Amino acid sequence: MKYSIVFPGQGSQSLGMLSDLRSNFSVVNEIFQEASDAINLDLWKIINEDQELLNLTENTQPVMLAAGYATYKVLASEINLTPISIAGHSLGEYTALVASGSLSFFEAVQLVRKRAELMQTAVPSGSGSMAAILGLDDARVIEICLKASDEGVVEAVNFNSPGQVVIAGEIKAVAHACELMKEAGAKRALVLPVSVPSHCSLMKDAAIDFKHFVDSINFQMGSERVLHNVDADYSNNIEEIKSKLVEQLHKPVLWTSIVQKMKSSGVEKLIEAGPGKVLAGLTRRIDKSLTGSAIIDVTTLKSTIQEITNA
Repeated sequence: MKYSIVFPGQGSQSLGMLSDLRSNFSVVNEIFQEASDAINLDLWKIINEDQELLNLTENTQPVMLAAGYATYKVLASEINLTPISIAGHSLGEYTALVASGSLSFFEAVQLVRKRAELMQTAVPSGSGSMAAILGLDDARVIEICLKASDEGVVEAVNFNSPGQVVIAGEIKAVAHACELMKEAGAKRALVLPVSVPSHCSLMKDAAIDFKHFVDSINFQMGSERVLHNVDADYSNNIEEIKSKLVEQLHKPVLWTSIVQKMKSSGVEKLIEAGPGKVLAGLTRRIDKSLTGSAIIDVTTLKSTIQEITNA
């Protein structure tokens, strides 16, 4: 079976996640220890004790990177992996780059922590917002955002699947856009519980600062092909990888296009490595001929391995 491995981003975190895999595979503990050492913060304690701390952007990003990579390492310890390509949603792109060998895990943890801090300070707390729009096509969402932008910045930023687009921007403009979306026939316009309006032009200044940190890190061309969020395409050199990571801060996530690109390269199944089932759930909405499965515990790990090996 031809498959791709995908990594979730922010929003898939939950208290107590990965505890089943951790009690069965020592590599999970090792990876969380390394991540905690990289930023002098006990990430495992946060996962198990404090939802509020877990949801803080500067903690969520390193936690999700570690969780996705740990799940990938568990899978790789059980089976010889041969994905056609790999990708990650938003923050998950960093996990994909680590899994491909393009970026060291230790440095990646420090990099995403810095990314989160810059994102958090780019927009004053309480002034930015994001909302999920369900039931309108991409072009309509973009058009309504333009209409609502007389109230401030509001842009379509995550094209997650047909009929599911996330918008982001200034709180007043996002609220206004949500009203207009409902009037236009959206099934739902749901404000998300996030502290930062990711992937919109409000992040341009953060991206300028972030570039200095990205440039200081040693990237390599990885062993697996990674599809990037900003253009749903691969990189041909290290400079391209770096510039796509910087652009990703203030440009939309083209997840629908990424999955379509996987399909066109012969992929039949997407395996989500990391907590939650968000990406596995989006897969069939994007293309009904594809299957998606998520590895969240030992049971789902075993069934995924069985599917890969028996196909």
